Amino acid sequence: MHRRAMALCLATVLCSGLLAGCGGRKNTTDTQQKTGGAATQEAGTQAETQTTASSDIDVEKIDGIPDDFIRGMDASEVLSLENSGVKYYDYDGNEQDIFKTLADSGVNYIRLRVWNDPYDKDGNGYGGGNCDLNTAVELGKRATQYGMKVNIDFHYSDFWADPKRQNCPKAWEGMDLTQKKEALYQFTKDSLNTLLDAGVDVEMVQIGNEINYGLAGEKLQPNIMQLLKKGSEAVREVSKDSGKDIKIAVHYTNIENNTEVYDRAKDLQNAKVDYDVFGLSFYIFWDGTLENMQRVAKNIKDNYGKDVMIAETSYAYTSEDGDGQANSLVGTDDLVDGYPATVQGQANVVRDVCAAANEAGAIGVFYWGGTWIPVGKATDDNSAIWEKYGSGWASSYCADYDPDDGGLYYGGCAWDNQAMFDFTGHPLASLNVFKYLKDAHKA
Repeated sequence: MHRRAMALCLATVLCSGLLAGCGGRKNTTDTQQKTGGAATQEAGTQAETQTTASSDIDVEKIDGIPDDFIRGMDASEVLSLENSGVKYYDYDGNEQDIFKTLADSGVNYIRLRVWNDPYDKDGNGYGGGNCDLNTAVELGKRATQYGMKVNIDFHYSDFWADPKRQNCPKAWEGMDLTQKKEALYQFTKDSLNTLLDAGVDVEMVQIGNEINYGLAGEKLQPNIMQLLKKGSEAVREVSKDSGKDIKIAVHYTNIENNTEVYDRAKDLQNAKVDYDVFGLSFYIFWDGTLENMQRVAKNIKDNYGKDVMIAETSYAYTSEDGDGQANSLVGTDDLVDGYPATVQGQANVVRDVCAAANEAGAIGVFYWGGTWIPVGKATDDNSAIWEKYGSGWASSYCADYDPDDGGLYYGGCAWDNQAMFDFTGHPLASLNVFKYLKDAHKA
């Protein structure tokens, strides 16, 4: 990961081709450490996964949590998985639109990433869900149908944007800053108008994704701030023209490095960037303690007058690998004391992150990768499906655009054991944690 040196069994992993987490959001050396030569395990049998899905959970009530607290789920890759043959079910084992299952489980907000042009010159998708605007429109309409709000997460890249890489979209390469600002403004405005015209209930827009060190190919903070101002301008104009109140969020990570996050908040203030919500990635197995997360959230809220949200969090419900792509979170060394890799352990993490965020005054939490399940058994060669439909974290077609990461380590999803559906598409009992936050539930 981008915050730790690589350690375990690099040669073994390189030979196995099992590198990289499905989000690509942590850097390659980190993922090499996390997946370090772990043996692939076969997914559980149908009977075992059904039992896992139908088991119940205990959830302690969160006192004072508001009705409009964001109980969010990133579901960006759902369409590519469905195109790959994945089916999702309700709690009774009946096939059902996953967005209805999410809504029935208490999820009230769906987050969808948007890449500018995630395809090569021949139209082959880069993977990771091939998350173009059309995909966001289709998924956003389904989320809206079941009463959930939508957060559009613009990466301003043709593929993954994260602390390691913030690659410029192909169409913007060679532009100077003035030209790029205008291109970003127009892309944001046109995309939002397309989404709203399609009936998507866009209530929030992220102008960038984990932008600590860059945005759309720019690395200098003054340039990043100028791009953010143009993105914000576009959102405000669409909001005014449509008569719809759309919140603007910025999104950072590395919150265990308090000074760095505070510096970014100060940069935003000094540049007079117009935004509403300061988003923080917080993975309890990577990003420090709940107490530090609260400290950062309170600092931003109190000193800069902005709402704060946890833009990403997750946890494993099993140590098994579902698709033959080794997991990012694999075993006891990666787990946090008190939170085993079980359905109940996963539910406890979500509940405790929500409780801590609420206590710190945050407006909500988004779970990342909760819908990203395998497209085949761990014992199968699923590479042809990943390549064709973009349902792995990266395909080989991204090599020209992302040669140093996706182009080397493309494959399936290393996050399937952190989903909130089992390997066969049945909802885990832990998914109901979102419904139980206001009222204690006993198994």
